[in-house]
Amino acid sequence: MANSAPAMKTYIWIKGLAVALALACLPISALATPLGIFAAASLQGPLDTVAAEYDAESTVSYGGSGTMARQISLGAPADVVILANETWAHWLYDQGHAPSPPRPLLSNRLVLITPTGGPQFAALDAPTLLDALGTGRLAVGQHMSVPAGIYAAAWLKAIDAWDSLRPHLAETENVRAALALVARGEVPLGIVYASDAQASTEVAVAWTIPANQHPQILYHGLALTPAGDAFLDHLTTRIALFEAAGFTAQP
Repeated sequence: MANSAPAMKTYIWIKGLAVALALACLPISALATPLGIFAAASLQGPLDTVAAEYDAESTVSYGGSGTMARQISLGAPADVVILANETWAHWLYDQGHAPSPPRPLLSNRLVLITPTGGPQFAALDAPTLLDALGTGRLAVGQHMSVPAGIYAAAWLKAIDAWDSLRPHLAETENVRAALALVARGEVPLGIVYASDAQASTEVAVAWTIPANQHPQILYHGLALTPAGDAFLDHLTTRIALFEAAGFTAQP
């Protein structure tokens, strides 16, 4: 009995050493924390594929770029954030939330959509849009925080339609929510990205908005940790996947 305590201590020490050695022999991926990605909602689809092939345990949270940026600024844990607005990305970097400047990754086009079978337009102005809306609303991302909504507002201002159309907007928390309103037939028109329109069989492009009538649409990636930096390196090798989904590569 007198020797039982030292023997037990020795047993516990040996067992602990064995566990430590076993853990040391595991692949690094088995010990690493799953990759955390925050991203603009419009990236859903191709980004899911890239994230899963890079790290099967990765988690991707989608939302409006303004919301994503604010969450990161308030300490939300993530390794990388990809935003559809250059201003938000540089704001995060300037606030000291990332060690390296944002990387330009992708571009996109802005389009006006209708439910499948809806009207096509040869030209657009405020009276034409109001007539097409009737008693319905125009689905857009929130024009103060969602990049697709910011670009949409810039376009409406460029064609002198903002004041007329603003009371008829159905503003959403992200661009995919605007897409869903049109796809379900709840509104007759919406403004989304070309990649969003391509992702749905329930909408049709009624008008491709000229790129010179709104700010350039650029997606920037911001690595918040070394793991996030490595993921962005991988993502740049898979740009063709995004191009197939309707995005445009950046040089």
